[in-house]
Order: sequence, then C-alpha cells, then structure tokens
Amino acid sequence: MKLFDVYPLFDVNIVKGKGCHVWDDKGQEYLDLYGGHAVISIGHAHPHYVEAISKQVASLGFYSNSVINKLQQEVADRLGAMCGYDDYQLFLINSGAEANENALKLASFYNGRTRIVSFAKAFHGRTSLAVEVTNNPKIIAPVNDNGHVTYLPWNDVDAMKAELAKGDVCAVIIEGIQGVGGIQVPAPGFMQAIRQACDENGTVLILDEIQSGYGRSGKFFSHQYDGIRPDMITVAKGIGNGFPMAGVLISPKFTPVYGQLGTTFGGNHLACAAAIAVLDVMKAENLVENAARVGAHLMEELKKFEGIKEVRGRGLMIGLEFENPIKEIRQKLLFEQKVFTGVSGTNVIRLLPPLCLSMAEADEFLNRLHNVLK
Repeated sequence: MKLFDVYPLFDVNIVKGKGCHVWDDKGQEYLDLYGGHAVISIGHAHPHYVEAISKQVASLGFYSNSVINKLQQEVADRLGAMCGYDDYQLFLINSGAEANENALKLASFYNGRTRIVSFAKAFHGRTSLAVEVTNNPKIIAPVNDNGHVTYLPWNDVDAMKAELAKGDVCAVIIEGIQGVGGIQVPAPGFMQAIRQACDENGTVLILDEIQSGYGRSGKFFSHQYDGIRPDMITVAKGIGNGFPMAGVLISPKFTPVYGQLGTTFGGNHLACAAAIAVLDVMKAENLVENAARVGAHLMEELKKFEGIKEVRGRGLMIGLEFENPIKEIRQKLLFEQKVFTGVSGTNVIRLLPPLCLSMAEADEFLNRLHNVLK
C-alpha cells in the first residue's frame, strides 16, 4: 500500500530530537525553529515528559470516558490556574480541528443560530465546519461549502460591527494571532471591539489559540494582551508537546448536557499524562516568560536585517515578510545552514520554535540567517 500523496516532503528523515535540536538518520544535526508546526512547546524529548508518559503507558494508556479519569480533572485544575481561567470548564479532544468543531457546535446549541463570522486568511482546521471557516477555497470541498460563513477583512472594526448588528450571527471565530495567514497580529482595539459587539448582539466569541496559545506569544494566551475574555478558547498543538491532544475552555455561561459533545480518545490517560508534564515544565522553567524575552530579542535583531520587508509577531511566534518569494531562502536555511523554519504563502517565513529556545540558540539562528542573506 502506498501513502496517500498529499504532503510535499523535504528529503530529510528526522529520527531524534533534544531541546531545540533534531537529527536525521545520517546523524546531521539541525536547529529547530519550527517545532513541527508550533507543536513542540517544552522541547524535544524533555526528560520529565519522557518519564511521565513512559510511567503512565506502563500502567494504563487508555480507558473510555464512561468511567472516572482523575487525570482529566488534574489537567483542568492545573491549566485553569496557570492560564487564569479557573472558572471555565474544559472539554478534551484530540486535534485543533476537533476543538474548533466542538466550539462552533456548542455555540450553535447555545443561541440556535447558524451563521459564523471568520476573517480573511483565517485557518481553523480541515474538517467540516473547521474548514468552512478557513479562508482557503482550495481546501474546502463542495460538501463543506454550506454557506454558513461570512469572511470579513482583518482588523476592520466597522465591517465587523455592521455584520454582527444584523442579529443572526451565531459566533465569531478568530485566531489570537493568525498563523497560516502570515503571523498577523490584531490591531490595538480590534479584539475589544469584537468582544463588545458580540455582547451587544448575542454572538458567541471563540478565540482560536491553537497556534498562538500555550505561552507562545509571551503570555499564556495571545488575546490576554488585549484584556478580553472570550466565551470559548480552543487549544491544541503545544498542549501535549507532540502527543495528539486538544481542548475547549468553555465559559460558565454554557450549561453542559449529557451527550451534547463526545469523543472516544479525547482526554485519555496517556494524553493527560503528557499534558500534565507539559504544564509542569512550563511552570518550572518559566517558559512563557522565556518566550517573551527571547522572542523580543529575536524580533529586535531581525528588524535590523536588510532584505526583510517586515517583522511581525509576539513572543516566539514570528513572521518574516520578504519582498520576493522565500523558497530559495528557506531551502538554503534547511540544506546549507541546517535550520528548520516554516512558511506562509510565498513571501513569509514563520518561526515557531520550542518555548525553551535560549538566547544563544536565537543568536545562532540569526548568524545562520545572515549567512543566507548576505
């Protein structure tokens, strides 16, 4: 059987990782400034993480959600305390797309509406409603294109207010910082205006913090820079440091009903052990603060580089926009300088390293990028 060929692949076979470095099957070391799509939060193969999941799987890897799993409540308690949402409820699933699916479904249960507002260049996943609220026609199949979604311009307060004033919008879904869309940061006041308009019109506000959350921005959630509290927050990627896990943080205004949401694998024992280990390390090693400090240093230095049109982002979620396509730059970074980076469109390089990236490793990346651009 062949693999279904939907991924263009670099000719690199990564077999080992440690911290912010990975190695291929030939023993070549690479600096990881991408973290496998922002998934690696506490670093590759962190010893506490390895010990926690090894110990758990040796005892019990999985049982169903029809019995008590005290690890789930431990995740909820620890996450609530660390992120400042201890009064919210937590529903655990497996992926970012699932998190957004369930958040949108719950919003529609709540107010009975069916129309959703999303934004230009938004990315929220590849399944059903999650892909329908993603602003990329190339990945929306006809079966997903059901007319539920209105896409609005990013940072356009007037357009957003006018749309919500129609009184039929179920939910607004927005990324804390757009990731796939090119590391687009909300303009000052935009998030506050959305929160106010949602309150005035009975619309649910969903903050997709799947890429921008879990400390990546230098705060636990990126929207915390704006001083708002969404009705729901979706998380994935960094929550399990590579173990498939996701969650929806749900305001107390929503009352759960048996059978309303469900999952087979979500919140399983092994996933919870991974999530608890991640929170342990984030707290012990001050990784949110590290992301803010090292990210600020990187952005300050990157703005000095000639040839970079714009540097955008917060913390360790950084976009480098160039005047011209960056394919050759990215290829040279990988194959000549041995650095993994990401991409958005044709002109933007994305940096999404593990949150443990040190100042020395940041400076090493700057040196290697300089070697490519000189």
